[in-house]
Amino acid sequence: MYYINDKEYKCSVSVTMDIFNDRWKLAVIWYLLEQDKRFKDLSEDISEISQKTLTIKLRELEEKNIIKREVFAEVPPKVVYSLTPIGRRLKPVLKEMFDWGIEYVKENGKITNENSCSI
Repeated sequence: MYYINDKEYKCSVSVTMDIFNDRWKLAVIWYLLEQDKRFKDLSEDISEISQKTLTIKLRELEEKNIIKREVFAEVPPKVVYSLTPIGRRLKPVLKEMFDWGIEYVKENGKITNENSCSI
């Protein structure tokens, strides 16, 4: 059994699926692999996401210790998001998903702008 975040799981895959239960969290992590970013930058990178949803997903990832939120005492306030060490370890997993997606499209569709979201 696996115990984390006040939950019990029978399989480690269930832990992973509980953390990454939607596409937005993976998108946030993907763009933070490039560099630390402010909210506005993430919002521009993931243009399909609403600000409310982005805020929720950032909070959820912070609660799970995947990302870190750093607030700087400035006027106006500056907030920067970055990956924690465990979050950074997702890079090879997401890179493999990226590569698989390209191969899938090559076999079943067509690519017009191959490098639009690479890291």
